[in-house]
Amino acid sequence: MQPAFQRSVIFLLIGVFLIAASAVAQTGQVKERGEIDGKYQWDLTAMYPSEAAWEADVAAVEAMLPALREYEGKIGQSPEQLLAYFRASEETDKKLENVFVYAHMAYDQDTRVDKYTAMQERVSSLSTQFSEATSWFSPELVSVPDATFEKWYQDAPDLKLYRQYIDDELRTRQHTLSPAEERLLALAGNLARTPGSANVALREADLEFPTIKDAEGNDVEISEARMRSLYESSDPAVRRNAAMALLGTYGKVKNTASALMTGNVSKNMFYSRARGYNSSLHASLDADNIDTTVYLNLIETVRGNVGSLQKYVDLRRRAMKLDTIHSYDMYVPLIPETRMEVPYDKAVATLIEAMTPLGKDYVTAMDNGFHSGWVDVYENAGKRSGAYSWGTYLSHPYLFLNYTDMMDDMFMVAHEMGHAMHTWHSNKYQPYVYAGYTLFVAEVASTFNEALLMDHLLKKEKDPAKRLYLINQYIDNIRGTVITQVMFADFEHRMNRAAEAGEPLTAENLSTLYLETLRDYYGNSMAIEDEYGYTWIRIPHFYRNFYVYKYATSFCASQALSQKVLKKEKGAREKFVNFLSSGSSKYPIDLLKDAGVDLTKPAPVEATMKKFAELVNEMEKLLKQTGRI
Repeated sequence: MQPAFQRSVIFLLIGVFLIAASAVAQTGQVKERGEIDGKYQWDLTAMYPSEAAWEADVAAVEAMLPALREYEGKIGQSPEQLLAYFRASEETDKKLENVFVYAHMAYDQDTRVDKYTAMQERVSSLSTQFSEATSWFSPELVSVPDATFEKWYQDAPDLKLYRQYIDDELRTRQHTLSPAEERLLALAGNLARTPGSANVALREADLEFPTIKDAEGNDVEISEARMRSLYESSDPAVRRNAAMALLGTYGKVKNTASALMTGNVSKNMFYSRARGYNSSLHASLDADNIDTTVYLNLIETVRGNVGSLQKYVDLRRRAMKLDTIHSYDMYVPLIPETRMEVPYDKAVATLIEAMTPLGKDYVTAMDNGFHSGWVDVYENAGKRSGAYSWGTYLSHPYLFLNYTDMMDDMFMVAHEMGHAMHTWHSNKYQPYVYAGYTLFVAEVASTFNEALLMDHLLKKEKDPAKRLYLINQYIDNIRGTVITQVMFADFEHRMNRAAEAGEPLTAENLSTLYLETLRDYYGNSMAIEDEYGYTWIRIPHFYRNFYVYKYATSFCASQALSQKVLKKEKGAREKFVNFLSSGSSKYPIDLLKDAGVDLTKPAPVEATMKKFAELVNEMEKLLKQTGRI
């Protein structure tokens, strides 16, 4: 079976988040982890009470691997042998998933700690050993005739549980190699992960960012987590200096970064060609049984509607009284007098109230998660930037945040708790083989929660200025989750096509390509400095191989589904909760169709872009109503 480290889903928000005021001293220094109240830290002892317990499970997995190899050549002999293999593999996989996720989450708490780095390396090696020990399985499984499976389902009814899994393996039969070839691919696992691991180390641990002056003349050390607060400064010099300092730092490692990106793209090409796919895009999407037209049509639909994006940028320019607007000006609050700061505890209370349309059971489970060691809230020295939700079948879900008391952060919590509740439902209602859900549907639950939160806030707000604040937030949610992610997806597609055509991915070529893509979306509405060409170095998702488009498709799906629930359409809430509880028991497109949205058609994307245009028009009216333009 597919290794847990590949099926286990990790969600990282694209973008940068603020540093929490409560976690940062006046000197601008980030607190050490031990200085932050324990109630705002997650409890990893729920996974392992000690590192000795983790070591015991690592040893257990190592001891279980030889038994899996013993099934080679036997699973095609009888349904009993196949069923026995499935059960043995699952027990190994569960423990492997647990030790893998624990090691990575421990590392993310403080990337400076060498023992956590060593733990990551050990579980990465262990997962490669698992892949090698089971590499014979898929070739042997797909060699069994279809008619034989039909007889086995009758002779061994317990095997029917795995029918969806088996059918999916058979679907990709033409891309499954011989046992010897599959073993070679499995042995290359550690090599394949090296570019991504090195990129994380470069960005998160090795880069040293400079210090600049804030608007009050205080020294502020630049970091990804602090950029949003600097971009929100009323002083344009601070905004520009912060942007150039950050991008300039990435620019200093552009050649190393391009070498790592070349390694990453080459890895994708190697696997796609080895398995006989037309392209890396084809190979990536086929894993979810998604046709490449879904990806390409998404880009085409959004690219065809960038006029409203450019109008939004120009509205911002006019409201800010600027002759020219820059990318680093796009985060300045248009209505600073109504700036909505939201302390974490208030955000939690608001989210509990906003999620009531999903029913008492959902809200109760979510409330329990907030108060049971699921969440790591604030930044600390050495902590990885960004946010995600993770966890395992043997543990409850976890949320990794860098909370900073801003409105955006409350939406970030809603987003990650959406992932966590998806995981919680799927683990509760699905057997292990189907508990993990695909990345294609993963962002539906997270952005659904954001939609309910925004609806809750807008229904309560009547003040024009505050409503303008929220409308602007809504616009930026769509811009960030749909338009920006599609722009990233567009760049990723262009980058991979260039590599597949034999063009070198030099630092200059990648930066030029990124600038071209950026300008295709924003046109002449915004001044774009050449330094923004280095942005590709900042985006970790490019190492996840055609992942970012799923933010956009998921957002469009969640917009449609949330409207059904909010309008109290008969059966809509039940269908959505059933979707959350379905894991990977069906193909992702079919799960969403059951929930009420069809992403094989352009309608959901077109509806979202239409909504974006309507919000921009409402923003224009509110700007005029409040005398800002």
